[in-house]
Amino acid sequence: MSVLSLSARNPMRTAVRSVLIFEVIVFGLAVPVMILVSHVPAALAGGLAGGAALLAAVAAGLLRTPFGYPIGWLTQLAGVTLGLLTPTMFVAGGLFLGVWLLSFILGKKLDARNQQRPSDA
Repeated sequence: MSVLSLSARNPMRTAVRSVLIFEVIVFGLAVPVMILVSHVPAALAGGLAGGAALLAAVAAGLLRTPFGYPIGWLTQLAGVTLGLLTPTMFVAGGLFLGVWLLSFILGKKLDARNQQRPSDA
């Protein structure tokens, strides 16, 4: 198990997957906000926010593989970085990063506790 991932039986995997799925939705909805409110060119808004949404979808789908969590961490960076195009995304990306970090830290604590305890099976 890597420092950047949670064990396969960790219940917090559901929480981090949920964060990624909600990011897909929010990043997609950020495109019209960037265009209409922040006057970002449509191609740039669609490319960057759409790319971030795609990154989140790929990470959610790959959480069971060694690549899922690193892509998830990259997604968090992308979400906050979208704030350079529209300041609202600093808030949204920061909130997602906070929930991701909290879920991940709690998941790591569960992993550590489960390694100390003998298995019930």
